[in-house]
Amino acid sequence: MSVTKDDIIDFLYDEARMLDEGRYDDWLALWLKDGHYWMPLDYKQTDPLNVTSLMYEDIFMLKVRVERLNGARTFSQKPKSRCHHVLQRPWVDEIDLESGRIRTTTQMHYIETRLDEQMLLALTAQHDLALIDGRLRIANKRVDILNCDAAFGNIQLLP
Repeated sequence: MSVTKDDIIDFLYDEARMLDEGRYDDWLALWLKDGHYWMPLDYKQTDPLNVTSLMYEDIFMLKVRVERLNGARTFSQKPKSRCHHVLQRPWVDEIDLESGRIRTTTQMHYIETRLDEQMLLALTAQHDLALIDGRLRIANKRVDILNCDAAFGNIQLLP
């Protein structure tokens, strides 16, 4: 099966909408079992394993995060945090279906709010996608925060 640039771009918009609407289980179903969500600590960081990151989560840790966000007894999330993604039109940087490699870059503003606090982050997300059984899936996602060297409060949700 073939995939078009429009299919890929629609997939990225759908992912952001799932997060904005709090459909974390649907979002988790987009991931491959060996995928990683990476948020580097430093600008132009290249190593997620031997250098400290803001976040480097495999599917197990993403499931734990989703369970916490969905949990009725998660008192730190009463009321629950909410988010909004404002995406620029994503760039499809590479489509190589023979090797199974699809790479995208999306710049966005991410807003997260809870009670009287609101946080705005400017960031760039890079997705490595795979076409599995005719469906796009997230193999890896890297989120670079523009001012990554600033002090941050808790980022509860997922930019």
